[in-house]
Amino acid sequence: MTKPMDPETLLQELETMLARMEELQSRKVFELARRLKPNLTLEDIRNPHDFPELDDNDWHYEDGMLTGIQSVATALRAHLRETYS
Repeated sequence: MTKPMDPETLLQELETMLARMEELQSRKVFELARRLKPNLTLEDIRNPHDFPELDDNDWHYEDGMLTGIQSVATALRAHLRETYS
């Protein structure tokens, strides 16, 4: 049986894990966007309404997953700042 982590270490581990998840999901969203419309840039996909090709259920789902991961990461970072600053 493993010993539980102290809360500060656990929160830091979660932050690291969320950063990895965000990076992977960002790459997935970008690659899917480029399959739908080649030559899109990262800046382009920040404005998907400008590109009718991105009106795709799969792309919206993956982009929504990215937004969820980013929201959780933001909340965790705010909690860390409030708790440990």
